[in-house]
Amino acid sequence: MNLAERIEKYLTTEEVAKRYRVAPATIRYWRHVNYIPTGVKRGRQWLYDPDLLDRWDAEQAEEVAA
Repeated sequence: MNLAERIEKYLTTEEVAKRYRVAPATIRYWRHVNYIPTGVKRGRQWLYDPDLLDRWDAEQAEEVAA
């Protein structure tokens, strides 16, 4: 995987908000209170690894099922 492909895989705050069907402000709040996996800040933008979000989703589903 080249550098461009690795960078393209990361999601913006807005894309994560769409994924969870919430407002971008909610994602920012969740990040602030350490509810979701921390993203990587690049300049003024936060980027999120979708693989980490997938694992977090699975953990959340396990907690609900337990």
